[in-house]
Amino acid sequence: MRKLLFIISFITTIPSFAQTIEDTDVFLEHATYDLVADRLSCMEKEVPLHFNNRVYAFVNYFTVKDRPYTKKVIRLSTRYFPVFEYYLKKYNLPEELKYLSIVESGLNPQIISRAGAGGLWQFMPYTGNMYKLHQDWYIDERFDPYKATEAACKYLSTLYNMFGDWELALAAYNSGPGNVRKAIRRSGYKKGFWEIYRYLPRETRSYVPQFVAIAYALNYAEEYNLLSDTPTYLMEYDTLMVKGFVNLKTLANELSFCYEDIQTLNPHLKRFGLKSTDRQYPIRLPLDKIELARTNRDSLLYTASLNGQKQLEHMARNSVGSTFGRDKHVYRVKSGDVLGTIANRYHVRVSDIKKWNRLSSNTIRIGQSLNIWVYPGTKINPAYRPTTTASTVPLNFDGKKTYIVQPGDTLWDISKKYEDLDIEKIKKLNKLKSDQIKPGQILIVG
Repeated sequence: MRKLLFIISFITTIPSFAQTIEDTDVFLEHATYDLVADRLSCMEKEVPLHFNNRVYAFVNYFTVKDRPYTKKVIRLSTRYFPVFEYYLKKYNLPEELKYLSIVESGLNPQIISRAGAGGLWQFMPYTGNMYKLHQDWYIDERFDPYKATEAACKYLSTLYNMFGDWELALAAYNSGPGNVRKAIRRSGYKKGFWEIYRYLPRETRSYVPQFVAIAYALNYAEEYNLLSDTPTYLMEYDTLMVKGFVNLKTLANELSFCYEDIQTLNPHLKRFGLKSTDRQYPIRLPLDKIELARTNRDSLLYTASLNGQKQLEHMARNSVGSTFGRDKHVYRVKSGDVLGTIANRYHVRVSDIKKWNRLSSNTIRIGQSLNIWVYPGTKINPAYRPTTTASTVPLNFDGKKTYIVQPGDTLWDISKKYEDLDIEKIKKLNKLKSDQIKPGQILIVG
């Protein structure tokens, strides 16, 4: 989750930060407000670095209060900043935008937020698709440092062209251009970030100040004794084109290097295997292994295709929320619907529906659209409604009889609907620890 979510609550007042730093015997002189203002004015290039109490509080947070976090991102910056700088130059964008990824992800290429945003640049699935970041069960290019960075540059260019202001473009990157336009309207059509500040979402209000503060912290890292003794660098690599199924662990073993190196070079490959049936797909391999891999490509890929595919496909079909091999349907919730009835209608699990739609509870509302993924050929009964008669109880996937709890039902009521069924048997069949049940719950009854 973005660092922002953890530190918004900290920025309420500006405390006194002159103190002995815990990881050094050297006393660090606290940078005054005027000194930070002067340093920022010297740093400013294309992206405005406006300074005020809000920014100053974040500066103190990153340089004093949470030094371990800042030292960590400085250590990682040597790995990813060359990639960012390459693409920013390619798209003629300000180099200082490289600091934005720290605000987004803390330079963690595999981080995913509670909202579903992923990677160094925190793309949502929909936005990732817009910028042609491929996403399936095996691959998610939102986590590819190279492709995601190029997509971020394209998106930032679009936002800047839309608003003509870098601070507003950054705000739009965080909250979406619609929220920025809304804030502009509510402010009386003012154009500056700080002029529309109080009309923006709470997180976005802290987003631009964080960007300014983290840019300051990294530019003056030496003055704050934040430089890392162990910088990290990306491994040198080249690509091998593959098609069909490839077990990446077998591939690494055949080439005599660690599978973890493949994971490091390919954070967008989600499984230990990769399947690309309609096109060749590049896998990054350590540079010192690429000649051997290309020389023995056919035999190597044949060996790497022999095992693991069935295991991964079984995982794909049975993991909660998987869309592997399924077709998408959109269902609009009607009066009387509960997740249990909808799940029964489409022969899926309630947990699947919740995962597909990022639902944190079983609560749904009339008119709400739900994404449902079903296997081709599944018989769907759009008119299905649960009944209270034992003769029409649906079967689950194991051929067992099930009953959907109706409003007012008790275990005693349900037991009387079937022969050879009592309360204790219902509880045993469903592993219930109490007599409590709720409408929409699916119970095994035989």
